[in-house]
Amino acid sequence: MPNSSASTVAYDRLATTYLRLHRLQHLQSIAYWDQAAYMPAAGNDARAAALAEVATLMHRMSTDPKLRDDLDHAEQEPLDESQRANLREMRRVWRQSNALPESLVERTQLASSRCEHAWRTQRPANDWAGFASNLRDVLACAREEATLLSDQTGLSRYDAMMDRFEPGMTSAQLDRIFGDVRQWLPSLIQRVIDKQSREPLIQPQGPFPVAAQRALCEQAMRLLGFDFEAGRLDVSTHPFCGGVPEDVRMTTRFRDDEFLVSLMGTIHETGHGRYEQNRPRETLGQPVSQARSMALHESQSLSFEMQLGGHEGFAELLSPLVAQAFGEQTAFAPGNLHRLVTRVKPGLIRVDADEVTYPAHVILRYEIERPLIEGEIELDDVPALWDAKMAELLGVDTRGNYKDGPMQDVHWPVALFGYFPCYSLGAMYAAQWFAAMRRAMPDLDTRIGRGDLQPVFDWLHRHIWSQGSRYLTDDLCRRASGEVLNPAHLRAHLEARYL
Repeated sequence: MPNSSASTVAYDRLATTYLRLHRLQHLQSIAYWDQAAYMPAAGNDARAAALAEVATLMHRMSTDPKLRDDLDHAEQEPLDESQRANLREMRRVWRQSNALPESLVERTQLASSRCEHAWRTQRPANDWAGFASNLRDVLACAREEATLLSDQTGLSRYDAMMDRFEPGMTSAQLDRIFGDVRQWLPSLIQRVIDKQSREPLIQPQGPFPVAAQRALCEQAMRLLGFDFEAGRLDVSTHPFCGGVPEDVRMTTRFRDDEFLVSLMGTIHETGHGRYEQNRPRETLGQPVSQARSMALHESQSLSFEMQLGGHEGFAELLSPLVAQAFGEQTAFAPGNLHRLVTRVKPGLIRVDADEVTYPAHVILRYEIERPLIEGEIELDDVPALWDAKMAELLGVDTRGNYKDGPMQDVHWPVALFGYFPCYSLGAMYAAQWFAAMRRAMPDLDTRIGRGDLQPVFDWLHRHIWSQGSRYLTDDLCRRASGEVLNPAHLRAHLEARYL
């Protein structure tokens, strides 16, 4: 992206530095993927040290004192709109990096690598005590980071952590948004369960061989436009999407007694993958080409998994693929398959949750991790709080079940405090995108029913994927849908689909 004009010399130097950082981040992300998918257990200490070395090197480059002068000088240079947006994002990266000392970056990387690796065996063993002993170190680093970011930004400690993923969002806003959801969600869940209890549902008969599931998942990815020349699907303990736009690494997980969890999880990650594969190429390697926020990223995975994946027309497309994978069953007929995908049942696991109960899982995590980072509660308080909130929000008993309770997600072990709200914000954005699509294309649902998904992909590419971080979140949202985030669209969508 560097500009050859001598009048933008400071900007060009910055662009070169951030391109180098992008290339290091490329290697870092592939190393993370390998650590989660293929690395032998004995390699973890060496990998943790290598990742800490790369994180330290990148931090050193990001905090080079010369960058401050170049950032200031570039402000005075004749930049176009895209370069100005890139400069704004460069300054944001620079500010966040400079708030943290190198020693803390290294300590956090080592603690989180150790915690995540141990979590893989501690979770199935239901070993909360062992998990908590490692998580304490991660939490100590996170609290230190939160304090430093808070001092620099003037935000509360939790808001400063959340700002890394969702720029501009505050817990005051979240309290209003989630407080409203808390008012109407429990009764909606009950009404939907009552309605669905009177609808016939045929359960599919397993087992479902893993090889057949994998083939089905890859077929669904192709149906959704994933480019296998620039990405692949593998297996990990916790599904994720990583890599870089030219080389997207997605993972899922399989059980031979169930196939919808892996299928819908793969469809979710494909939304992330297509966003990555379609980020603006002309600015690739620069901060402005990055996704603007993680809620916007989650809005893509949830546009695929919930908005499309739960659509009656999409069940028509999936039905023959499922029958081809596992043999003909009455359960795989489009109508029954749609009822299976949209079945609402309060459960233990967030990533397996239906779209009606899903917000409760996110609210629960937010209401625990915010006071945890702020120092209002301690790690030992988490299991009892978890049990109480699961009982209150979903009527589910988790007492003594740590593996399907506070140990189920990878986010805390890898120090992603402040990320969870992005999931429900993403669901709200996804509902808003589809409301805007239907206004622009009144025949959208008919076209999806005919198997024509291209109008959805075209709209998302034009309004979200190709924009990167060119606009601030509210501006991007307004340009795409005519208004800033409006949580009412999620409620309207859920009531329309389920009631």
